[in-house]
Amino acid sequence: MANKYTYTLGKRKTASAQIKLFEWKGEDMINGKKIADYVSRADLFDTIYTPLKLTKLKDKVYFEVSIAGSGESAQAEAIRHGLSRAIASKDDSMKAILKAAGLLTRDARKVERKKPGRHKARKGMQWSKR
Repeated sequence: MANKYTYTLGKRKTASAQIKLFEWKGEDMINGKKIADYVSRADLFDTIYTPLKLTKLKDKVYFEVSIAGSGESAQAEAIRHGLSRAIASKDDSMKAILKAAGLLTRDARKVERKKPGRHKARKGMQWSKR
């Protein structure tokens, strides 16, 4: 068993996923656990496997992920971003498919920081005339 893999990073909010994409059949792992044990919501499976379904590689590759930060949904999107980048770096024809689906673009939206003198990031104090 060879250990050739493609390594990429995927990010979303504060979640950062390190992806190792292998070119043979195996068990998909996240932080040393099987994907079914790590992911609890069914909709997140669809999110994670979107790039593999689009490129028809679901049964030909497997991946190992090390992920930290943020919540379940952002972690799933970070994994999706990393998988898309790994597949695109292997094959240019796949890159066009993933780019058209918008999976190679990093979603840079993050929580805005709280400013001093305000209740939240943008909410100010209530103004009273009298």
